[in-house]
Amino acid sequence: MKVIVDGIIENLQDNGGCTVYFAQILTLLQKNKINLNYIKFKDKEGNIPLFGENTKVSCHIPKWQERWRDVVLKDVTSDTVFHSTHYRLAKQKVKTVTTVHDFTYELYRKGPAKWMHSWQKFRAIRNSDLVICVSQNTADDLMKFCPIDPKKIRVVYNGVSPDYHRLSSVEKTNEVVFIGARGWYKNFTLAVETLKHQPELMLSIVGGGKLSDEEVQLLESKIPGRYKWLGRLTDEELNQVYNRAHCLFYPSSYEGFGIPVIEAMRSGCPVIAVNVSSIPEVAGSAAILTKQADLASFNQAFCTLNNEHTRKDIILRGLEQANRFSWEKCYQDTLAVYNELNTLPL
Repeated sequence: MKVIVDGIIENLQDNGGCTVYFAQILTLLQKNKINLNYIKFKDKEGNIPLFGENTKVSCHIPKWQERWRDVVLKDVTSDTVFHSTHYRLAKQKVKTVTTVHDFTYELYRKGPAKWMHSWQKFRAIRNSDLVICVSQNTADDLMKFCPIDPKKIRVVYNGVSPDYHRLSSVEKTNEVVFIGARGWYKNFTLAVETLKHQPELMLSIVGGGKLSDEEVQLLESKIPGRYKWLGRLTDEELNQVYNRAHCLFYPSSYEGFGIPVIEAMRSGCPVIAVNVSSIPEVAGSAAILTKQADLASFNQAFCTLNNEHTRKDIILRGLEQANRFSWEKCYQDTLAVYNELNTLPL
């Protein structure tokens, strides 16, 4: 079997969620000496490791509007599988799989950005032989927004890095961790408003880009002196934060998967989140999940977490729940999809 991967994602984001997903899968693919042809459109080193004697890298100069173009492949054989990192199809006839992460554009974007994204995504979905969804919720959303034969869908859960684990010698703090993007459905303003009512706690903000003037103004008006932006952290640094934190506060109203939930659980950090989209699927009974994203519900969740017995129980459940997810399992399940594709006629 030969796997051809279109690496266009490296031109579209700097180590975002989709990049991490493919970096993890392709690292394990190469370690297991599967033949990989990686098509690279970036002239400098990216965030997806490429190594090994079974890996061939083809460097292409990106054309105008490259992200919207079909990919020209070479050396396609009957045992070739094509997997784009971002909703592209091949010009040649080849067995194709597409991974769908979420439907945030369809739910929260408007105008040309949404139209173009959805056009490309739906075209890739409809013309793929098999489609990987990172959660059952994403699979359900797919059937709402772009119905296909459900027999073509395979649910393969994301993993979590082993860099996240409990540390024995970390001093606990009163930090509440908010991680990632802060716009739209992520409910950052609501998170800040909630912390206003938890005066003994401070807010540690991870990633998501530098705080805007409007965000600083919000923070200063609601929780002055009780917040800090930690910037972008490595897995090891974030593991330290999770280990010392009071909890991860993940008030998002929609997620395709929600990797930070599992990262925190694996680190022994309690999670407060909303019982929507993929979150209950990922968190199970190992987090404090509110019925909705509102101030009263979140304040009650923090009160619940203050019970020491409840806190210890949530931590233990989280450690057990996190064991269900690993990049090794994600890789093995993805490899099974590749092998299944190879049983289909070209």
